[in-house]
Amino acid sequence: MRQPENGSAFALSPCLQLWTSLVPDPETSRRGTWTVAASHVPFGPAAWQITFDATTPVELLRDVHAELLDLYLEDLHSDRDYLFGDADTTPAYEAYAPLFAHGWGHSVKTDGTQTFLSWDGLGGVRHQYAATGSDGPAWRAWGGHLSEPLWQARFSAGTPTALVAAFTASFISTEPVLRTVEDIPTQARRHLYIAAPSPKQAPDTPPVTPPPPGPKRTR
Repeated sequence: MRQPENGSAFALSPCLQLWTSLVPDPETSRRGTWTVAASHVPFGPAAWQITFDATTPVELLRDVHAELLDLYLEDLHSDRDYLFGDADTTPAYEAYAPLFAHGWGHSVKTDGTQTFLSWDGLGGVRHQYAATGSDGPAWRAWGGHLSEPLWQARFSAGTPTALVAAFTASFISTEPVLRTVEDIPTQARRHLYIAAPSPKQAPDTPPVTPPPPGPKRTR
């Protein structure tokens, strides 16, 4: 990890073809931008990139980077090229099908986009499934209301679909996360719920029957 004087941070792969950088901006509510990118040649232009607002939940960044490391290692130890899509065998539906399973809404427009919204309206994913000549992201996700998102993530065309799938899987995870009150934006606090710790059961005690299923809360 390199820390320049301006406060930016960079993490580079040994081949200098894959990097993550943070450009802080304390003057904005989203506090800067994380960028993950890959190039075909060292120091060359990015073949694809992902950007996250600095306010994006850290679990989402962690899970995307875990998948990125897996792709990097597969490329390193094989003759495949997962980082640049030549061996990207993950179909697009694997990134959005789990959203349906969690009760997210779905709408399709004639401009070649489809949008998935969480049941509570506090998260969304937009997919540019048809080429339109636009320079916009192939995938865009946000937390909070679309009119005033708390954070956004964008995946350019060419980004390995496996990374998008890792992101959406993390996005809809129901695993509790640790937060302090100061970590939660004021407008989102009324949507919180406290996850009770799992009680320790004595040996030979039958498991507690779970409550009936309801809408699945996500990150």
